[in-house]
Order: sequence, then C-alpha cells, then structure tokens
Amino acid sequence: MKYQVRKAVVIGAGTMGAAIAAHLANIHVPVTLLDIAPTKLNQKEKEQGLTLEDPKVRNRIVQEGFDRALKSRPASFFTAELANLVSVGNLEDDFNVIQDADWVIEAIIENLEIKQQLMERIDKVRGKYTIVSTNTSGIPVASITKGRSQSFREHFLGTHFFNPPRYLKLVEVIPTGDTLSGVVDFISHFLEYRLGKGVVLAKDTPNFIANRLGFAGGAFSLHYILEQGYTVEEVDAITGPVIGRPKTATFRLIDLVGIDVWEHVGKNLITALPHDKEAIRYLESEKPNQLIHNMVEKGWLGNKTKQGFYKQVMVNGKKEFWVLNFGTMDYEAPKKPRFDSIGDAKDEDDLEERLRILLAAEDRAGELVQGLLYQGMAYASDRIPEIADTPKPIDDAMRWGFNQAAGPFEAWDKLGVADTLLRIKERGFKPATWVDEMLENGISSFYQYKDGIKIGVYSPGKGNYLPIERSPMEIKLKQQTQVAKNAGATLWDLGDGVACVEFHTKMNALDEDISKMIHLGIDKLDQDFEGLILSTEADNFSAGANLFMVVMMAQNQDWENLDLAIRGLQNLTQRIRYAPKPVVAAPAGIAMGGGLEILLHASRIVAGAELYTGPVEAAHGLIPAGGGTKELLRRMINPPMKIKDAEPLPFLMQMMEYIVMSYYKVSPSAEEARVIGYLTPCDRVVLNREHLLAEAKKEVLSMVNSGYVPPLPEKIYAAGRDALAAMRVGLYMFKEGNYFSEHDTLVFNKAAYVATGGDISRPSWVEEQYILDLEREAFLSLCGEEKTQERIWHVLRTGKPLRN
Repeated sequence: MKYQVRKAVVIGAGTMGAAIAAHLANIHVPVTLLDIAPTKLNQKEKEQGLTLEDPKVRNRIVQEGFDRALKSRPASFFTAELANLVSVGNLEDDFNVIQDADWVIEAIIENLEIKQQLMERIDKVRGKYTIVSTNTSGIPVASITKGRSQSFREHFLGTHFFNPPRYLKLVEVIPTGDTLSGVVDFISHFLEYRLGKGVVLAKDTPNFIANRLGFAGGAFSLHYILEQGYTVEEVDAITGPVIGRPKTATFRLIDLVGIDVWEHVGKNLITALPHDKEAIRYLESEKPNQLIHNMVEKGWLGNKTKQGFYKQVMVNGKKEFWVLNFGTMDYEAPKKPRFDSIGDAKDEDDLEERLRILLAAEDRAGELVQGLLYQGMAYASDRIPEIADTPKPIDDAMRWGFNQAAGPFEAWDKLGVADTLLRIKERGFKPATWVDEMLENGISSFYQYKDGIKIGVYSPGKGNYLPIERSPMEIKLKQQTQVAKNAGATLWDLGDGVACVEFHTKMNALDEDISKMIHLGIDKLDQDFEGLILSTEADNFSAGANLFMVVMMAQNQDWENLDLAIRGLQNLTQRIRYAPKPVVAAPAGIAMGGGLEILLHASRIVAGAELYTGPVEAAHGLIPAGGGTKELLRRMINPPMKIKDAEPLPFLMQMMEYIVMSYYKVSPSAEEARVIGYLTPCDRVVLNREHLLAEAKKEVLSMVNSGYVPPLPEKIYAAGRDALAAMRVGLYMFKEGNYFSEHDTLVFNKAAYVATGGDISRPSWVEEQYILDLEREAFLSLCGEEKTQERIWHVLRTGKPLRN
C-alpha cells in the first residue's frame, strides 16, 4: 500500500493546528508541529540576553501554541503522556522533516498568497507519496495549488477540521479536479477509521458546507434578533438544547468562535458570494455589522478576552456571566428570562415534539424559532446543487460540525415536508422549487426510511431516491433481530452467535429491567449465543444506580428491599464476571457509579474514546457497593501485594483518592481511564462511536476463537486494622485542614473500613463475598444518614453535587 500515515507534520501552531497535532498524537502518530521563527525578541528574551539565533527563541511561537494545546480545556490530548509524541520546530531550521512525512497538514493564516508560497516550498521537498492538505475554512482549495507540480496537485486536497478537533466529528474533505481518487479514498478512510471522524465530501465552493450554512444562517439570525428586539439571554434560552442545538446556543457560540473571526468570515463571504442574494442580504445588514465592528474595535472578542456578548465578572467572590445590553452597550446581571412555550417543550424528550410545541407557540420564543428554522430550511434547499447534490451532506455537516441533533432536512422530515413547506412560504421565505417538484412527483420526504433508519436520500438532480451507503462497521440495533424486550432494555441477536443487551432507561440508570435483561442474555449463553455485548446507542452508557429508588427506600426505611436491591446488583456484576462465555462492555459517554461497576466486571471493554467514568458514589454520600470497591481492590491492591514485603498503604491511599475525588476528577477520556486502572491493557479504545458495536462484536468473536475461559475466583487482599488506623489519621488531618466536611469524613471512613477488610486484626487474603458484604453494609448504613439523603436529593434536582 503506497499511502500510510506513520509520521505527520502540521504547519501552523495556532488553536486549530496545535489541536490537530494533538489529535494525531491521540492515535499514536508521531507528529512535528511547525511555525514561523520570530523576527523580534520579546521583553523576557531581551532580559535573558538571548538572541534571535537561540533555539529557544526560534521555537518560541510554536512552543507557545503547543503549550496552549497542553493546557486547553476541554483537553486536546487523551492523556498528558501522549503529548510526548509531538515535536516542535520552525519553518526555517526544521523544514526538512516534511520529506519524511506521510501527511502534511497546513493550518496557517487564511491568506492565499502566503499559503501558495508555503506550498511552493513543500513541493520541493515532499516525498513521492506524501499527501498534503489544507485546513482552510473558506479559500478555494484549487487556488492554493496554482503553479505546483502535477504530483503535488494529485496528492493535495482540503481537510477542514472543526474546532475543537478532538470533540467535533466533522471533517470536510475537498478534492480538486487534480486530486487522485486513491488519495481521497485513503484520507477519507483514515479520518473515519483512525481519527473517528464523520467525513463529508464537499465541493470546492465558498466556505464549503457547514460554515456556508452556519455563517449565512448566523447573519440572518443576528439581523432578525436585532430587528425584533430580542436580548442576548432570551436568544440563548431559546436557541439551545430545546431546539436540538448545543448549550452554546447563538451568542455563546459567537463568543466561542471569536467576534473578530466572525467579522472576518462575514467580510470574506460578501466578496465570495455575489451570486447568493439571500446570504448577501443579511451579510450586508447594517445593524449587526455595526454591532460586531464596534465590539471588535473595543477589543470585546468573546471568550479569548473574557468579554463579548457575555462578560465574566466576580460578584461576592463568585464568578458570574453578565450579558451585553444592545441598547446601552453595557453589561447587566443575568435575568434568566422565562417563556411558557420553552417550559412546555423542555418536558418532552423527543425533538420532534419539542419543535412542534415551539413552532405552534404564539409567544416570542415561538416567533424566533419559526423565523430561524424556516429560514434555515429554505436557505439549505436553495443551496442544492451548488454546495451538495443531495440533502445528506448538508445534514451530516450541520450535525457533526455544529453538534445539532438534526440537520435542516432531517428536521423538515420530522415535521412533515408538505405542511412545513406551506408554513415556510407563509412566513415569507422562498424554498427551492425542487421541493415542490419532489412533492408533486409523489415523494413526501427527503429520506427513505426502514425501521426508522435512513436507507435512501432524495436527489433533486435524479428526481428519485439514491441508496445511502453505510460503512460495514456500522451496526444499527433496529436492523437486528429482537430476542426480548422490556421497558428498560432489549436483547438483540447481532448474528454470528453474538447477542447484545441494549440499555434504554432515562440516562440508562440501572434498574430491575436492565438487570433482568442482562441475566437473560447470560442465560442464553448456555445454548443460543457464543458471547454477549452490553451497550447502548444513546449518548451515555449509564449514569449508575437509580438514585430516586435508593433515596425513597431510605426515607421510607425500607431496608429489607434496599438490601435486596444492592444484593441484586452485586449478584449481577459477579455473574457478568464469571459468565461461561465472554461478556464485552461497549461504553461511551458517561459511565458513572454503577455504570462503572458493570464495566469493571466485564470480560473485556471496548470503549468509545470519549468515555467519562469514575466511582462517583462519595459525592452522593455513599460508597461503591455493586462490587465496585471489591473490584478496585482486586485491580489496584492485589497486584502489588503479591510482591514480597510490599507496603499496602500507598496503594490504598491512591485507590481512596479515586473513590473520594472521582466526582470532581472523572476520567476525561477512555485512555485516561486506562491510566487509572478502570481499563486494562487488553481493553480497546475506538475513536469512531459509530463503529463501537461492530468492534465489540469483533472482540467477542476473537475471544471465542482464542478459547476464552472465565477467570477463576480471586481472593482480595485486606490490609487490616493497622492500615485502617493510618488511613484514619490522614482523613482526620484533611478534615482539620477544612478539606473535608464532617459528612465527607464519615463517608471516607466507611470506604476505608471496607477497603482494609473491616475488623480483621492483621493483613489477610479474604474471599470476594467478605468484601461484598462489607460494601453492602456500609452502603445501607450511609443511606440512613440525613446528610446522604440531602446529597442525593440535591443531585436529583440540580445534577450537581452538594458538599454538606
């Protein structure tokens, strides 16, 4: 195979370039990050007596960019250690690294002439099969290769990542007329399978797809908002998750992007889109342009200056975000506006129902949603075939690039194409004529569906549906054979002897229905299946135990049934661990508390890269009691204590830190979970969430073919009373230093009691059941504490921990 990515170079150490380099390091690709060498000394360098020839000075700009990526929040790197795969250099001294690179990514300033000059230099040193791509967000890709060699042009294309590259799924791939199809196929495959991206093949049109719709739609939004007199707070309360958009909504998003960047892109679009009258109308609108320009002149650039549409202020020692008043151009304390329609819509889990409520509402929230959604749908339809030939690339780009729950055509389908078309026209917007023609030809939706899954997309050019080709690595559960189902879970037959238990409670909180279905799946391993997967297609694997059930039983003093519930979870996790055939957990998103306990007992974990997990029970005034404390002891304490003369206390304190601080120190990635010990070296991490079930299935079959046998029962090292006494001294000191509250200390003492084996007088190796009993007794005892119940109710009401 002539194309590979074993070494990469990223040129440009700005926010995007450094973050792209970090994400390449996340998949263990060594990468060199390059930027220009400074032409002037800064004050600190002058004071140190350095010169422009000193290596530290020559790499100052690139080092600063790399350091920003190291400190970025959310984190650019999966783990701090992966940053060691990034080397830094400058474009004068280190340019020759390009000749050994397999992929060179340009992410420098958006200036065509400078990009062309850089490409001329790269052309002279690149290897025969080196692929070069640009991360430009709007410059025509083909123009960047002007004057370059044929080989360079054949191996050049656009790869437009979205910020932050680790978290946003979209990469627009923009080939030119000269790009070899093999190059496009290789890069697209690498992006999807290795970097976990959603690839959209885009035409070489101004701002491609996502930014074209995003900024043109944003221009309309600002125009409409200012004309109708909405406030910053009103808009962000309306245009966030309730309509399927991220929490950044409208103005928080512009602050995140940067108000100077917003102005720059808008100006570029005006010159690039003379033919797009709908976009130009709003891009040239006087009120929003004057507002944005005034803010840029004042230096109110958004998050980067801590002042934009929101301003970070300290009030009585607490951080608040004040909002800009468009009338006075002063910042005001937040007022938290309320709308009846928003309140009604928030109660609905289904996006379609929320949109129907808001689009039917007659209040200001309803009017804004109608304006934004209907204009967005009309504009998207009018951009076909200029930026895409079908609705699918547009919908994919808006979902993956802006974290929207549904793209414009997907939302239109949900609401009904014909009815919505009438309402769009009634509001004065003009959809493309091909939508009318589609309906006249008897086609009532933009997508063709089977079992609720899209299998075809309408092509205005062809006048019919085209089949949607899916990756062979995508398994959709609705397309599998259903074996059994209850309110909380479903058992699916994935074929090849592999079954899957899918969780589908709210936040996938563990309940009796999920437990029954896992037991049924394990029962069927005897006769019907060779292995079992535990997973979900929801965003989060599991938020843990059903806390509402726990606190209600505790308040009703129903100790017998609460004890049975804890025993039930312990029996479930033990059965998972000792199942006769492999049980593979395939988590992604949140896996907290009991969710982590399920993972710890699985035969193998195949995790999505974005896995956020930890034993969070202490924040609720509890300790892990579904086998979690036992399993942490087995993983973290047993191995070192098998070494002669090993001291248990350092390892116990490390384990206690994870139990005590996990709510505030949840693993920020699956790889960090491996560093902690929640994942083992044998567990796998998958970057593409859509491939997770297929990879888990492959893992089950691999384990079966390798002759899997369940583990033997393992005794647990219990350090005894001396270790407990030492730990209690440490806890007392933390309490006296006001690091722990009285109730924290009680909880942590209970955890220490269990972790050291309770009342045993000296170190011993004890049966698993002994620790399980201690876990359960401590959990029940803590449930009877008033402050524990206060913590649980606070979490249920607010989603945040209470330190009481």
